[in-house]
Amino acid sequence: MAAALTVPQLSAKHRPTLEQALAAIRSRAYWSPHPEHPKAYGETAPADGLAAFEAVRGTRFDLGQPGTDGWAGAEVSPFGPELGVEYPHVDPDVLLPAMKAGMGAWRDAGPEARALVCIEILARIGARTHEFAHAVMHTSGQAFMMAFQAGGPHAQDRGLEAVAYAYEEQTRVPGQADWSKPQGKKDPLELGKTFTAVPRGIALMIGCNTFPTWNGYPGLFASLATGNAVLVKPHPRAVLPLALTVKVAREVLAESGFDPNLVALAVERPGEGIAKTLAVRPEIKLIDYTGSTEFGDWLETNARQAQVYTEKAGVNTVVLDSTSDYKGMLSNLAFSLSLYSGQMCTTPQNLLIPREGIATDAGHKTYDEVVADLAASVGGLLGDDARANALLGALVNPDVKARLEAAAGLGEVALASREVVNPEFPDAVVRTPVMVKLDAARKYWDAADDSAPYLSECFGPVSFAVAVDSTADALDLLRRTVREKGAMTVGAYTTSPDTERAIEEVCLEESAQLSLNLTGGVFVNQTAAFSDFHGSGGNPAANAALCDGAFVANRFRVVEVRRQA
Repeated sequence: MAAALTVPQLSAKHRPTLEQALAAIRSRAYWSPHPEHPKAYGETAPADGLAAFEAVRGTRFDLGQPGTDGWAGAEVSPFGPELGVEYPHVDPDVLLPAMKAGMGAWRDAGPEARALVCIEILARIGARTHEFAHAVMHTSGQAFMMAFQAGGPHAQDRGLEAVAYAYEEQTRVPGQADWSKPQGKKDPLELGKTFTAVPRGIALMIGCNTFPTWNGYPGLFASLATGNAVLVKPHPRAVLPLALTVKVAREVLAESGFDPNLVALAVERPGEGIAKTLAVRPEIKLIDYTGSTEFGDWLETNARQAQVYTEKAGVNTVVLDSTSDYKGMLSNLAFSLSLYSGQMCTTPQNLLIPREGIATDAGHKTYDEVVADLAASVGGLLGDDARANALLGALVNPDVKARLEAAAGLGEVALASREVVNPEFPDAVVRTPVMVKLDAARKYWDAADDSAPYLSECFGPVSFAVAVDSTADALDLLRRTVREKGAMTVGAYTTSPDTERAIEEVCLEESAQLSLNLTGGVFVNQTAAFSDFHGSGGNPAANAALCDGAFVANRFRVVEVRRQA
């Protein structure tokens, strides 16, 4: 097919961005080509983005995909409105062969051309960030500003980061080499060799409800940039952001002279559960999944023909030993517990506090005082309903609400949840966090029994202020939870160099990402692409990190051809 976008054109436009991304993953310094502030996109962008979002509501989202055998879609915004969008339902027996047909030309294009096409896709998504923000907001329940940043530039950063890693790993081996082995007085043995990065097959990206783009883009672009076709299977409550992504990708692929069916969408009818069906198809060679441990374990066990990358549940923990900035610590933790109603895989859950209290710059604080002061800090942060709505967003689904309500019966409530009214969206379910006091004397948690609430994830705006006998016991409990249950994040506060080293040692041994003494505008549940690793791949919460070389290197193989010189 004729290409409206040529590789030289794409190179002139995007090669500098690729070079900067490569430099950033090597230096780990701050860098982002995607602006965070809504005003950076032009005066008319907010209105244009909202209009584009409203225009797609109540429509049939036709992608022109092969194998379309009907229509599906029943998204309802966590803020109340029905989206009313219908998406193509596909017959995989028709779609998957069509996706595979374009992979040869995509493979032969090489790592650089693939990277440049991927960056063009991201650039076009970036130009529509306001539209995507509304789509993310009304499928995930994130408040608009968070949906704009996390669902827009931060997600695009993660996608670009995956492209950079994919390019770097594929180009470690030269494309060709002349090989000559001396034979003494005889003529040398000479071969010409070529080395080609070849894709594994079709990748299945299974999207999540809470962060459809942020969690989806790394796997999508890592697979696409390494030559694989990608079938995007969104969460049934969060289809629109990924459907828009697929549409942009198909347009760019076609304009670049490649088969648009290299990226396709698979939605499901109510109760159909097509993820299980697709995951074990022989054509599916890669799977990216974010969600429950139960289904993640099922994928790892049953999708044996595929390389499976999972991010599952974990028990995120903060150890409170001592602090030189008590007010800053409380403020930082209050924000971390409140952001997006705790519906982040990185939100702290267990706050391990010695029952005798902690040393602070404001004097010694008992366990009860620390808990009460933290509860007051959360209450103050969310005391104004307008600010509360801007931070909390809406509960993404009824399961989160049920967990929140049940948590109050697990122990003494230190901070009760309250209902917040959203005047713009009166049907939104908005709740402030609950904090529950629990006891973790060694005799309760040292046994094999793991029924204690703090030994499993309670996803949502729920935190446990866990009284422990000592900081040493806190570290033992931290080690057990990370090893057995996993953790995406660990936080700690201490003024003791020895304690800091001990905490660090636990996290190094158990492969958990650690944040120490955060008291300013950086929070334990936020990570920056190109610098921070999201997950480690070394504990049960996730078997991969976003992003590192291991996340992309197994998505392709290098095939060698030797020719007699």
